[in-house]
Amino acid sequence: MKIIAMQLVLVALMLPISGVYADQGAGGDNPAVYRQQVNKPVLEVYDTLYKSLEDARFFVVFEPNIGKNIAHFSEKWGDDYNRNNITEIRSMIFCNAWYANKVSNLDPDMLGFCPLHLSLIEREGKTTVLFNRPGVIAQNSPAKELLMKIESEIIEAIQQGL
Repeated sequence: MKIIAMQLVLVALMLPISGVYADQGAGGDNPAVYRQQVNKPVLEVYDTLYKSLEDARFFVVFEPNIGKNIAHFSEKWGDDYNRNNITEIRSMIFCNAWYANKVSNLDPDMLGFCPLHLSLIEREGKTTVLFNRPGVIAQNSPAKELLMKIESEIIEAIQQGL
């Protein structure tokens, strides 16, 4: 039951991102969200993206299938269910313990980024990867430089994985 509750919380946190930015052009209009799209379904990119993150030392600790979880509410939500016709919503929750320690030493408030996550959404056979950029939020943090480095490494891993 705890896992389902945690997954529902993750859905609540991620749905605004997937709904707002999925239709926008490359990069979207929000500089706080990195967005990359490929002309492949989620199932074709998921494993290589997972491996790319882990090769970059960002270890995946949880893999919620958000689409599957919210599908249980389709009848209850009726016309309000999946109005953007998203066929897949998956997430990867990941962490690098060494970086987490470094961030905690510089600015414990930035541990809100531990663990980090990315979302994969699929529509019409295309996958969009969404990643909230920690460096944008850390503008006034002593950990900003480190979080920018982490952000850069994750974006590179995403690009390598796609």
